[in-house]
Amino acid sequence: MEALIHQLLEDSLAVKRAAITAAVADILAATEMLATAIASGHKILIFGNGGSAADAQHLAAEFVNRFEIERRPLPTLALTTDTSVLTSIANDYAFEQIFAKQVQALGNPGDVAWGISTSGNSPNVLAALEAGRHQGLRTLAMVGRGGRLGAEADVVLRVPADVTARIQETHITMGHILCALVDRYLFPGGGTR
Repeated sequence: MEALIHQLLEDSLAVKRAAITAAVADILAATEMLATAIASGHKILIFGNGGSAADAQHLAAEFVNRFEIERRPLPTLALTTDTSVLTSIANDYAFEQIFAKQVQALGNPGDVAWGISTSGNSPNVLAALEAGRHQGLRTLAMVGRGGRLGAEADVVLRVPADVTARIQETHITMGHILCALVDRYLFPGGGTR
């Protein structure tokens, strides 16, 4: 069992190292996209399913509350949290529309639609990115090897792995890097503004 613990840790570190090293330019592009949206009075809409839904909520909390520096709240919504909205859309229309209809209702040109999908093929995440793009939102995707989302978003952060747990671990690390970089971009002095 101890050997398994060490092997899982090494696997996680190797995937994170490979993915983040390959994605430095895309991480910088995502940082600029997010920070520019916020600086110009726009917001971030984040969404995904299962563990990716939890990541969306986690990252929204980091932006709205604070990450590592004291600063003003940054306008971010996780579209995974309102059970009445989610279940009414799924019941009355289709599960594929649970995020797209929220993007249509809440999104404005200049906002960012940020979809998270380990497979890169989640139909509801893809539909939301498409809805966002049609409304003039910028689009960001966090995926595994890519899938359909990898071809649809303005900026894509890929994790070249096949194990869902390793992809999710890398997504949250990438998300925390984005939080840190957006804070430094918007608050170069490290304080509130």
